[in-house]
Amino acid sequence: MSAMTPTEFLGVVPVDGYGPGFFRVGGVVHHGAILVTAEGVTPWAGLEDTAPLLALAGKVDVLFMGMGTDVAFPPAALRDALDAVGIMAEPMNSPSAARSYNVTLAEGRRVACALLPV
Repeated sequence: MSAMTPTEFLGVVPVDGYGPGFFRVGGVVHHGAILVTAEGVTPWAGLEDTAPLLALAGKVDVLFMGMGTDVAFPPAALRDALDAVGIMAEPMNSPSAARSYNVTLAEGRRVACALLPV
């Protein structure tokens, strides 16, 4: 398992670590794809499951999208839908997305991350 660098998060929920098929968020292990916000973590059914991502409109400014082991772009329709509701999607591999989420969260910014397993 890979652990994330410790940081002070002042009551919000960081990604603590990850491994094959799971993520540890706020000390709890979650298997499969997840959506993480400052309030907590929920299961996510993947790129076709757009409703929970679009529901972040007005709550977050940036959505880090962890696309698994490799960098890949989400479908254009998803990117366009997120852009239409004011959410900037930043695709990258899942480890990078988790780290970027933690750093941005620690800065007090309105951020979320959608993570596909590695």
